[in-house]
Amino acid sequence: MHFKVECGADCDTECPNDHVVLNLSLKKAKDLFQPIPKWDREKCIKCGKCALACKQEAIVFVKGKIPAFVGDLCIGCMACKISCPVQAISETQKEIGKIYHSQKDNLHLLTGELKIGELASGEIVSEVRKFTDEYAEKNQIKIIFIDSAAGIGCPVIASIKNTDFVLAVTEPTPAAFYDLKRLLFLTDNFSLKRGMVINKSTLDLTYAKKMRDFADKNSIPVLGEIPYDQKIVEATVRQKLIVGIDEELRRVFKGVLGRIEEVV
Repeated sequence: MHFKVECGADCDTECPNDHVVLNLSLKKAKDLFQPIPKWDREKCIKCGKCALACKQEAIVFVKGKIPAFVGDLCIGCMACKISCPVQAISETQKEIGKIYHSQKDNLHLLTGELKIGELASGEIVSEVRKFTDEYAEKNQIKIIFIDSAAGIGCPVIASIKNTDFVLAVTEPTPAAFYDLKRLLFLTDNFSLKRGMVINKSTLDLTYAKKMRDFADKNSIPVLGEIPYDQKIVEATVRQKLIVGIDEELRRVFKGVLGRIEEVV
């Protein structure tokens, strides 16, 4: 088996930057919307049940008043609509983000971007995943690389679900080691195959060894180590791929890809 990278999905929707690293121009592919409630002031009996149903506290109720709606807190569950005894709440929508498409030669990149001030990053990721699957099927693309946000929150869960393999990229620091353990716990919860790469591995050799020992003890394949190298930073600033300008680091990254191929 040999990977032919044709499609990537940038699911770090609060700070998408793959297009910057790859020096690609963004072209809007789709606007994304979320349902939100709308009150009929004539029908509303001011009972406050909609506010009780809202777990995001996006509805503020004062007895005797029509509820006030804080749109920035709403996640679009529409529990308020269901709870209203007089059907005074209907459904409208607001824009929460966009999906962009970029292409360079045979590489396609789909980018999700959360609208500034919105909170629905998980919903944006889900839409990007759905759009990417449809795009890949239409263009007969077999392998998709997904760039997730850091952490274990809703955007990450939406990024890794229904994937074939999760590659955890970490660094030899206490904070990164802690986050790594949480992510691996999450992959176990979803019964996903996983491996790890130690980035900036020469930054702290003692901690890098501690990570390798942890991986060995827990049967997690370490698929590569990328040294801390100023040349990578300089290439990123210049919007150049390091594999295209440095043969030694090209071999390092090629070795990581080869080991991912073997495991997957």
